[in-house]
Amino acid sequence: MSTMQALLLSSPSGPSALALGKATIPDPIPGFVRLRVEAVGLNPVDAGLTGGGHPDWSWPHIGGLDAAGVVDEVGEGVDGSLVGRRVAVHSDLRRDGAFAQFMLADARALARIPDDLTAVTAAALPCAGMTAYQCVVRRLHVAPGQTVLVTGGNGGVGGFAIQLAKAAGARVIATASSRFDRLGELGADATVDYRADNAFDEIRGLAGDAGIDAIIDTVSPENASREVALLNHTGGIACVAGRATFDAVPPFGISPSIHEISLGAAYAAGRPAHVADLSTMLTDLLARVDAGALNPQLSRVIELAHVPDALAEIERRHVAGKIVAVVDQV
Repeated sequence: MSTMQALLLSSPSGPSALALGKATIPDPIPGFVRLRVEAVGLNPVDAGLTGGGHPDWSWPHIGGLDAAGVVDEVGEGVDGSLVGRRVAVHSDLRRDGAFAQFMLADARALARIPDDLTAVTAAALPCAGMTAYQCVVRRLHVAPGQTVLVTGGNGGVGGFAIQLAKAAGARVIATASSRFDRLGELGADATVDYRADNAFDEIRGLAGDAGIDAIIDTVSPENASREVALLNHTGGIACVAGRATFDAVPPFGISPSIHEISLGAAYAAGRPAHVADLSTMLTDLLARVDAGALNPQLSRVIELAHVPDALAEIERRHVAGKIVAVVDQV
């Protein structure tokens, strides 16, 4: 039985429990492809799962949700012409993932990588990019002339949300604790230091009498719940880091909408159209990068062996943009 190099999680005790080892190369199953992994994008959810695990996992587990590489083999029911195709994917967190030389991926979720893009660039997009896409495009329907607030603008999701909202024609206010020039380069029209005592009032002042049309919160449920008070009539908030409440506003006043964002739910819900939409969103993001209309926010490229340290850094929220690990096939 052939084996591969993989980063194995022996127990749900955090990034430090990850170690390089050997695992069996998986055989394709119906509806899936086997991907020869070239690059893996790192995300806060990858770090969080190393500490919490999942009921569907067996041990040791192989993590890593975002992959880019080449289709090596296909399972029953999958078009054989996919073999040899360069693709990117956001995979099902219930299964073994991309911290390995090979992985299985749902064929419906694959997005073809444009010829001029590298696997490293493609791997930076899936989780953070599609989360932002769901917020801005799918759920909040950001439109020209609207005012949008993005919290945690230096994170992967925040950075993509700024760009997508700006591309939609919105005026963007972004919060961070540093690197405000970076937020401006991504498209933010105004920035606020969230550590300031008057940060909330500063945001309200920047919004003006019209208020905020849409909020993308990447910080916490408490933060999101407070921000609801900034929304104008029929405004909406997309919650990435935890669900907001309506407690900050009186009933039947501004009629806000709250959207909970969870890419993984597309797999868990079991509806084929929702899994296929992962491919649609990622294909659009890849095309935008290929056209020079979206910055992939690649901040650092590392080797697979350095993933544990990088995930620990992500947990401390000290990373701006995206870290991608390359997977050596030798």
